[in-house]
Amino acid sequence: MPSLRTGEDDRRMFEVERKRELPDAAVFRQRLDALGYRESSSHTEVDTCYSRPDIDFMATVECLRVRRREGFAEVTYKPPSDAAAHSPDDVITKQEINVELADADQAGAADALLRAVGMVELVRVEKARTTYRHPDAEDPVVSIDVVTGVGAFIETEVTAVDSDAAAERLRGAERALDASDYPPVRLPYRDLVLAAREAASTTGG
Repeated sequence: MPSLRTGEDDRRMFEVERKRELPDAAVFRQRLDALGYRESSSHTEVDTCYSRPDIDFMATVECLRVRRREGFAEVTYKPPSDAAAHSPDDVITKQEINVELADADQAGAADALLRAVGMVELVRVEKARTTYRHPDAEDPVVSIDVVTGVGAFIETEVTAVDSDAAAERLRGAERALDASDYPPVRLPYRDLVLAAREAASTTGG
């Protein structure tokens, strides 16, 4: 998830990512293992995504969500996308505001608050995420996501003070992972889940 965070030294750190379709997750896991990557976490995440009644966040490619997993919950906002946010090769760089909640039980309170101020629930996205890191490097962070009702994806992410430098490191990481041939995915999981549900309802599935 591309984001802009402020660290303890007040530097603005860009997280730059690219998502790709993953035709065979088992094969890619073997590749990560051969390159020395190790699993750092594995969990199921559930995102409840919202929009405003007067602005279609699907059209603006804007994001407001409550994320929950075991022992963790946060509220995230990502501003509208523009041409600067998406490079021609689908590297995504965006500012992001994350508010970590006191505990996972607070996710329900966050949902209630957003509904109380008029936000409209769009969809719930459930995914099984396994994250990998190399013991000799801070990044890239590589995640294999299996999204319920949609499919499997690889998400590669790097962090740097300079967004251009982060994007270049991301491209280099993908080349090293031999992932460059996998089709890039421009849409967020929210949109993919909604599209899959619409297609299923149209075909009667």
